[in-house]
Amino acid sequence: MKKMQHILKTGFALTVLAGLTACTTTNLQNKAPVVERGIESRPAEIPAPEIVKPVVKAPDNTRGTYVVKRGDGLYRIALDHGQSYSDLVAWNDLKNPNDIKVGQILRVAPPEGSSATPGSGIVSSPGVEVRPLPVNPANNKTMPRGDKRPYSEANLAELQKGDTVVAAVVPVTKAEVITPVKVAESAPAESDNVEWMWPVDGKVLATFDDVKNKGFDIGGKLGQDVLAAGSGKVMYAGSGIRGYGNLVIIKHTSNLLSAYAHNKSILVKEGQAISKGQKIAEMGNSDSDTVKLHFEIRVQGKPVDPARYLPAR
Repeated sequence: MKKMQHILKTGFALTVLAGLTACTTTNLQNKAPVVERGIESRPAEIPAPEIVKPVVKAPDNTRGTYVVKRGDGLYRIALDHGQSYSDLVAWNDLKNPNDIKVGQILRVAPPEGSSATPGSGIVSSPGVEVRPLPVNPANNKTMPRGDKRPYSEANLAELQKGDTVVAAVVPVTKAEVITPVKVAESAPAESDNVEWMWPVDGKVLATFDDVKNKGFDIGGKLGQDVLAAGSGKVMYAGSGIRGYGNLVIIKHTSNLLSAYAHNKSILVKEGQAISKGQKIAEMGNSDSDTVKLHFEIRVQGKPVDPARYLPAR
């Protein structure tokens, strides 16, 4: 009996031990999933769309300017743009007018702001004001008169009096008559404001050619009188422009000038007022191989054919 109890106790102990062993045994096939916790993945950043700004062109500041080229001189630049040498010096604040450099930008037109103020526009008279006539409700029929009355002179007069609408007399204001303003006729061309004459008596040796000859070459004698072809003011008198010798330039209008080159001597000074036919120089051959007068007319600095301006002869 004791042996049997010992066997049962031993069997029970083994059973309990086996159960505990099963609980602690690791089941490799049923492992819990392992999640690797590293750097969290982030959604790819979408770059913001690039905003294309409209291209804004810089304001054109090249009007009225000139870029100095090789071989240029200030006198030549002034002549080619119809301006005076002294004006170019002042507009560009040149300390040494003889020291201009290739690529230098020069102002060859008056600074902005010197133009005249535009004229005021035409002011028309105010329009006629239209107002509605005042409405008197007492004189208006708001309900149909359907009542019947016995005929009598009094009732007839009363009915006629009620139906009569007195027209309001409104003084009629006479509308102002707007007289059409005559448009000012266009001013004559500046060439019409200058009475031209031939600067010398002589044979025309060469006529105008925009490429080879920018004016007339007129033959004559050494020391012959050179006369102003029109009234104006001396803009230049000197020998600083290559190829022209002793040169006189007369400005007749704001855009119109005449030039007299290859003189023997100059008899006028810059800024001097000149009348038509006045002697300004003596014919010569300075910077020329023959005695002649080279005569030019320029409009806004551009040479034009003198035959269009000088009287026929």
